Amino acid sequence: MARTLLLSLLVLALVFELVLTVGGFLAPEMLLAKFGVGVTPDTRFLAFVLAWLLLFVSLAIVLALVWVWRRHAGYPALCYLLGFWWIGIGLGLYLGYGRFDNLLLDGLKGTLLVLATWATQRAEANRLASQ
Repeated sequence: MARTLLLSLLVLALVFELVLTVGGFLAPEMLLAKFGVGVTPDTRFLAFVLAWLLLFVSLAIVLALVWVWRRHAGYPALCYLLGFWWIGIGLGLYLGYGRFDNLLLDGLKGTLLVLATWATQRAEANRLASQ
C-alpha cells in the first residue's frame, strides 16, 4: 500500500513538473505569468533556464519511479532528496515572497513524498523481517 502511494505521488509530481517544463519551453509567457513575473527578454531567458531545471527535476522523478518500482536500494535517498527539495522551495517562496500557494503546493507535495518514502521503507523492512 505504501509503495503504491509513493509511486502515485511520484507520477503526479512528474505530470506537474512536465507541464511546467513544457510551458517553460513552448509558452514562457504563460509560465512567467503563473509566477507573477512580467515578460521581458531577460525574464524569457530566465524562463528558459527554469525550464531546463524543471526538466532535470523531471528526469530525477523518472529515475525515482524506476528505482521504487524495481526496489532499488537507492530509492529512499532520491525520494527524500526530492521531498526535501520541494519542502525547501515551498518554505523559501513563502518566507521570502509570501507565496502561500507555493508553500501549500510544493511544501505539501514534499511532505507527502517524505512520509510516503518513510512508510514504504518501514513496510519493506516489515516484509523482509517476516520472511
